Amino acid sequence: MLHRYYDFSDAALVLIGHGSTKNAASTATTYQHGEELRRRKIFREVAECFWMVEPKVHEVLDRLRAPRVFLMPLFLSDGYFTQEALPAALGLKTEDQTGFARVQQRGGKTLHFCHPVGTHRKITEVILARAQDVVACHPFPRPPPPSDIALFLAAHGTTQSDESRAAVDQQAEAIRAMGLYAEVHSVFLEEPPFIGDCYALGRAPNFVLVPFFMADGLHTAEDIPIRLGESTANVQARLQTGQSTWRNPTEKHGKRVWVSRCVGTEPILADLILERMREVAGVSTLAETIGP
Repeated sequence: MLHRYYDFSDAALVLIGHGSTKNAASTATTYQHGEELRRRKIFREVAECFWMVEPKVHEVLDRLRAPRVFLMPLFLSDGYFTQEALPAALGLKTEDQTGFARVQQRGGKTLHFCHPVGTHRKITEVILARAQDVVACHPFPRPPPPSDIALFLAAHGTTQSDESRAAVDQQAEAIRAMGLYAEVHSVFLEEPPFIGDCYALGRAPNFVLVPFFMADGLHTAEDIPIRLGESTANVQARLQTGQSTWRNPTEKHGKRVWVSRCVGTEPILADLILERMREVAGVSTLAETIGP
């Protein structure tokens, strides 16, 4: 009977993004993947919602008619938002609960809460593809071999939650173990080691920085270039004229530095979303819970 779990023609897919009140581009990735999955005509409905901006997470279920609903967090780590905030907003748990069932019956619907897309095992391949592509597309004067490159994974980070950095540290460790690059480091916007510390951390002559973010928004377009040493004036001037705020490669502190697009805009994420859905669709009982 497993085949019924993978027929989504009666199901709604809800893509849940974070969003930002300061940057309209923060929703673009969610809509990008939503449009692609809508184009494939797999689902009865595809909807997008956000934590910070309209349409809001807590409103989305009332808009859907499908009997099965798959709730897909477009987050790169499995932390506060995916374990606490989103399940509470969707009515899947109460504040005093330590865990919750991933599959629940609510209001005549079967709700499936998926694991976040960013913890999928194939995200490592996405990071490597981003790093390789940015050098191949901007090889001036010629592309350096990976053995002459220090790879940096740049994430947001926070001192309030260990889970925030755990995902990117695990990715850095996995890539480091492959022996592809001279060095692999995690750096952060809001906790050490900071993005600007890369010049002290890296010894290789070439740096490739991959933003571990879901969207090419404020952090990737402004914060990262400025932390890497680009002037605020140059960044703002390029933004106003529609140019890239980081020119690949740029020489800073004796290093050639490439900055790729963020992980979340990679088109293959649409396929990873489907895999996450199949995982939770295969849960044949309401007994599977997550928690400590």
